[in-house]
Amino acid sequence: MTAAGPRAFAATVLAAALLLIQLPAASASPASPATARFVSIAADVAQADGHRFGTADDTGRTMDAAQIVQGDDGTYLAVYHTMLDDGRFHAAVATSTDLLHWQRRHDLGAGSSQPTLAADGRGGYVLAYEKDPDNHIAVRGYADVRALLAGRAAHSFDAPRTLSSCAEGTPAITSVHGGTIRLTGHYRADCDTDRQLTATLRDFTTWHAAPDTRLDRAVETYGNTGNIGDRAPLELAGRPLVLIEGQRWRDDFGGWSTYAYDPASGRADRVPLRTPGGSTSFANPSATLLTDPGGRRALLVSLFIPAEGAAPGESGQLVYWRHVERTARS
Repeated sequence: MTAAGPRAFAATVLAAALLLIQLPAASASPASPATARFVSIAADVAQADGHRFGTADDTGRTMDAAQIVQGDDGTYLAVYHTMLDDGRFHAAVATSTDLLHWQRRHDLGAGSSQPTLAADGRGGYVLAYEKDPDNHIAVRGYADVRALLAGRAAHSFDAPRTLSSCAEGTPAITSVHGGTIRLTGHYRADCDTDRQLTATLRDFTTWHAAPDTRLDRAVETYGNTGNIGDRAPLELAGRPLVLIEGQRWRDDFGGWSTYAYDPASGRADRVPLRTPGGSTSFANPSATLLTDPGGRRALLVSLFIPAEGAAPGESGQLVYWRHVERTARS
């Protein structure tokens, strides 16, 4: 062995050791009580009290990347997108009374995708989605549910791209307080891979966005070098958490995993999702606490299973829910 050989070997060993230090230990404690609670409720789909693989609406459109909320009257509202024959995504709004069968009520038009919905606290709704061409975040405000289902927006704003010259999108609404809407999303960092952003919209006129490198680092810790994309806020065990997708390598659609992130500590737990058939890739996570069709409190989870990581009969949008205790922990 030459003199350069031992030095190169030592450098390799050091690099490997540093990588191991960065990766989370399998025995590490949960990031928070909320992330641990989510894993305990949602990880095993076979234990769900209700579920549907390949969720579609009454017209046969697949309900990809669906996010579901419950209206004041108990009706379930879903926003989702579908790739249609025109080669473009169409986002839509649908309603249901049983979480399994959905009636499409409004199509947001060609070039709309990755929608997210939140009540505004005043009887209305705020809807945000990714819009093309020039992929950017669009935000719409509706006076009430009737206006939402009819597509009659009272307020609208199309956000300028300020972090990437290529794309900003996959929004999630964090909160709505008066005229202030707080959101998260992604931007195409260096026009290469998706990374996280936070944004604030005031009075449907003033927009400010900034990178969320802390959230990026929490997902990168697990060795993800591809896109870090869709995410959704949730509160469990009296604490907030964020569900987020991470991709092992760019363009590897069989390599998506879901993580539960604790904003307080900046740490994330990988959610060890299991389906009856053994699917291995899970993207576009969202979840909400609601009253299920049987009148029981439940945690509903919505995930997209790409064909590249799907077991037979499990590809597409998975919607499932599990009953939770009626305590402050939930």
